[in-house]
Amino acid sequence: MERWAMLAACVLLCCSCTMVTAIQRADMFPYGTLNGDSVLREGDDETSKVLSLPRPLYFFNSPFSQLYVATNGIISAQDLPMEKQYVDDGFPTDFPVVAPFLADIDTSGGRGQIYYRVTEIPSVLNRVAQEVHRGFPDANFTPTHAVVATWENVPAYEEQTRPPSPPNKVNTFQAVIGYDETDSYVLFLYPEGGLNFFGTLPKESYNVEIELPARVGFSRGEIPNILTSRNEGPYYSVTSNEQSVKNLYQFGNSGIPGLWLFHTGNRYSFDNIVPASIKAPIVLKTTTFSFSFRFLQQCSQNAFCTDYATGFCCHCQPGFYGNGRQCLPDGAPQRVSGKVSGTVYVGSTPVSLNNIDLHAYIVVGDGRAYTAISEVPEPVGWALMPVAPIGELFGWLFALELQNSQAGFKLTGAEFSRHAEVVFYPGNQRLSIIQTARGLDDHNHLTVGTVISGSVPFLPPGAEVTMEPFKETYQYYPSVATSTSIREYSVVTADRGSESFSFQLKQNITYRDCPHNNQAATPETLQILMERVFVMFVKEERILRYAITNKISPVRAPGPELHNPCYAGTHDCDTTAQCIPLEDLAFQCQCATGYTGDGHNCYDIDECAEGLGTCGDNSECVNLPGSHRCHCQRGYEFGYDGRTCYFLCECLVVLVVQFPVQLWFLTPFSPSVFFFFSDIDECSSSPCHINARCINGLGSFQCQCQLGFFGNGFYCSQQEGQYADGYPITGVYKPQCDAEGQYLPQQCHGSTGYCWCVDSRGEERAGTRTPPGAAPVDCDRPVTPTERPESMCERWRASLIEHYGGKPGPQQYVPQCEPDGEFSPVQCYGETNYCWCVDQNGRMVPGTKSDDAVKPACISSVPPPTVRPTSRPDVTPPINTGITLLYAQGQKIGALPLNGTRLDESRSKTLLALHGSIVVGIAYDCKENQVYWTDLSARSINRASMVSGAEPEVLINTNLVSPEGLAVDVKRRLMFWVDSTPDVIERANLDGSGRRTLFDTDLVNPRAIIVVSSTGTLYWTDWNREAPKIESSSVDGQNRQVIVSDGIGLPNALTYDSATEQICWADAGTKRLECISSDGSGRRVIHANLNYPFSMVYYRNHFYYTDWRRDGVIAVNKHRSLFTDEYLPEQRSHLYGITVATTHCLPGEIYCVIRVRLSSLKEHPPIHPFS
Repeated sequence: MERWAMLAACVLLCCSCTMVTAIQRADMFPYGTLNGDSVLREGDDETSKVLSLPRPLYFFNSPFSQLYVATNGIISAQDLPMEKQYVDDGFPTDFPVVAPFLADIDTSGGRGQIYYRVTEIPSVLNRVAQEVHRGFPDANFTPTHAVVATWENVPAYEEQTRPPSPPNKVNTFQAVIGYDETDSYVLFLYPEGGLNFFGTLPKESYNVEIELPARVGFSRGEIPNILTSRNEGPYYSVTSNEQSVKNLYQFGNSGIPGLWLFHTGNRYSFDNIVPASIKAPIVLKTTTFSFSFRFLQQCSQNAFCTDYATGFCCHCQPGFYGNGRQCLPDGAPQRVSGKVSGTVYVGSTPVSLNNIDLHAYIVVGDGRAYTAISEVPEPVGWALMPVAPIGELFGWLFALELQNSQAGFKLTGAEFSRHAEVVFYPGNQRLSIIQTARGLDDHNHLTVGTVISGSVPFLPPGAEVTMEPFKETYQYYPSVATSTSIREYSVVTADRGSESFSFQLKQNITYRDCPHNNQAATPETLQILMERVFVMFVKEERILRYAITNKISPVRAPGPELHNPCYAGTHDCDTTAQCIPLEDLAFQCQCATGYTGDGHNCYDIDECAEGLGTCGDNSECVNLPGSHRCHCQRGYEFGYDGRTCYFLCECLVVLVVQFPVQLWFLTPFSPSVFFFFSDIDECSSSPCHINARCINGLGSFQCQCQLGFFGNGFYCSQQEGQYADGYPITGVYKPQCDAEGQYLPQQCHGSTGYCWCVDSRGEERAGTRTPPGAAPVDCDRPVTPTERPESMCERWRASLIEHYGGKPGPQQYVPQCEPDGEFSPVQCYGETNYCWCVDQNGRMVPGTKSDDAVKPACISSVPPPTVRPTSRPDVTPPINTGITLLYAQGQKIGALPLNGTRLDESRSKTLLALHGSIVVGIAYDCKENQVYWTDLSARSINRASMVSGAEPEVLINTNLVSPEGLAVDVKRRLMFWVDSTPDVIERANLDGSGRRTLFDTDLVNPRAIIVVSSTGTLYWTDWNREAPKIESSSVDGQNRQVIVSDGIGLPNALTYDSATEQICWADAGTKRLECISSDGSGRRVIHANLNYPFSMVYYRNHFYYTDWRRDGVIAVNKHRSLFTDEYLPEQRSHLYGITVATTHCLPGEIYCVIRVRLSSLKEHPPIHPFS
């Protein structure tokens, strides 16, 4: 008996167990008009048109060739009488009936829908066959046809004299009849939350409030008889009272709660209905759970569990939001990833979508949702531009909440199903959108799969689609939210100008709510306002983009609150901060949960490093943006609280029983539920020391050191004589304990004289050991460890190396880590050329995958460790210099004077030390003698005067992610920059005011940017590995065009040759330095064998570029195409941007490029050949 008590404890402490939950709406058989369903007329007592069957259906032992579907929850084999003749009566009925829910239902006024069809679709037939074979293993049944009838959100009939029922008191259920030449089987499906009323009042109640429970079952109806005219036929009832109706979705006879299966007919011999007899099992598998004796419920690690009268519910902790099963940090941006598949007809042309990528980014603080679908075939890319509802789902989930409202994620969490139908006018094309959320990944990103099928109107290439802001009302019921709306949009084409069209959208979003919390205030209706709707298809990159700003509010929300910057979206809070409205127009910025700062600038808190994690014993903490997660160490598994790890044991349900154990204490399970266990061999994973032996036991294992070795089995050494008969031997370290049996903070070795500090578990604190005779460390003071903890990159690397058996192959991926433990910005598969860029968390940066000899030009967003002592962050300019090259080198800006055109290394110095920064882009304002730069680490744009003692000034530090290239227009007093993560080009005045976005589409990896003041023209590079290019536009963002797209690979560097009026670039992929005129003519190669250029500037017939291969500045003579000089800084690391600083503006730099005749040049040689 003790053995089984130990196994029962294993269930509670070690094993991770879940119960088979009731079916969800997403588990029902597909239904709706897009699946070929007919729709029953709305009303109180309606019967469908005759549904002719392709072959007879045997019900009981009689063949029927037609069926009828009725409002009142039944299917019949003959036309039905008036409902008063049967709706209030019990079984048997006078006519043949299949009754999933026989009650007085009324769909008048568009309340609910009833769908039905007969189908031969293989997917439906296969599923019917699987369910039948599971419930009747001996059945020889292969269905040829199926009848699917679905009652969706249907309410009960109510007399007008009675007060109306709540709008969410509606039912959803389904009946599926599968049959072949000889047999028929029926499935009844009741999804969780689908039954909200369980009976109806009789039509003639005579003011007596007696509710009749719904009848569920089958009736053959009257059978003709020669002697008595008619006999009462057999019948079968599933329910008998209200409680049995309530049990329909909580129990089942098929092994799954809410799914009921019956054998309903046979051609040759059939007496009565035969139900399946599989009891709903407890399925034990490896998954985290939150255990209680009354309920098994999965909760987020950032949630708590509340015990209600009828069961348990999960609720997110303060600082987090969600449905309790999944919780996200308040205010933090959210990302979504997934795949899109399906077949879409554009006109009459079918186009397949084969698991193409979908990514979305939502700024929760102001409700902005950006969705991008890549690799979209061109015909359907144009045609899907109006279908913004694909991305609207993410806007509804994470909308900006106005007062008395809540965004969708608080209801659905990360597991739900959305079914939307779009009907286009005037062509009546129909499109189905099914989106299924499958939870949060390891980075807390939502995973959503999308299936699109149907037809869309054709749109010609180059068409533009605009949609005005609109409002949409959502109706909320238990476990489902629905909406219906009409949208208008305009299509602008070159041939037809602007035309207006529309479509109707019907959608329902089904999810799993917790029915036990009766105090939960679920709204009946909410209104979502979608504004700034932007749609675009980028032909060159085959990317379909939707951008929408979303706000959710009560339907009659008061107007004045929209003026507060928090609601209007005009605040300046960080993207990882919440805007908290105060009185009138006042507001407060508060960093999101898991971030710290002043609200205008927020930084992620590393809960693991700062000891704020919630992970328990035997687990590891992994930091995430705004949060963290816990990983059990090898050989351990999460226990009931989702945080504490225990030795792993495995639980299995088996059919062949050897040692049954009845766990009577696990109410509310039936006492007939049996748990069976099989031990897992932990020794198979080699948990012990290499010089130890592993002994497997029931539910556990032991490690014993081999002969000649000593230790606990997890660590074995050849030191002898430490213990004898269980007692320490003289000369061996003995732990010192206090009166309560706890470790003293300071421990010393009596024989050697060494002392050190320990934590509460007796483990030595790094950096505290002192030799004999030295003053011991004060153990009450925190000590900076001499060894840092293992980083995420290093843990991942060690795990994969272990997975590969200690010897990774040349084509296997092993994370590459920097000396400080951070991810190297470039990651590659083994010794192959397949490389890509990653962010600081090791996630791949889109558009950076490369499969050639040149690795992508990736920039780390993590600054290197600061070298002590640090110098003051003020300017120290070189003296007595006329022309100076300024270059960015991570945490500093260096100054390299020129002597003519030669690099004067002897006078080089650090202009500005910027500890903790990553300076990338750099520009110079010759009019005010100021240097400007972008800081990738601080996500800011800054400037400083080039006078001794000047200190940096922050110009912009909001809504920047990866600012790289920077350019200054001296004439117009403007600056321009690229941001390579949101893929935008922006501009602002030189003091940071007047900021606006010039381009936010058709960009993948923008990097270098220059401005030619004399012509008012911008040029920039995009090193998208699939389609690199160089583009131009006016400084106002007009006349955008591609200058170069052929024969380039990694165009990192860009500059302007004012002598020839050509744009020149240095390419790390092709290794060439080339120039071209602004109209695309006169392309020429200046140098054909560069190393790895990153940034470049032109001065006096020379190009000066920063090189990542040499980590220095290299000079190239334009006319001779030769390297003429090189400068390698003493501190070797990558150099980034480079620019020219002068004591005065060079001719042509401010107003124009001066043109002179050759004769004038001979008479008056220019001071600088820049003219």
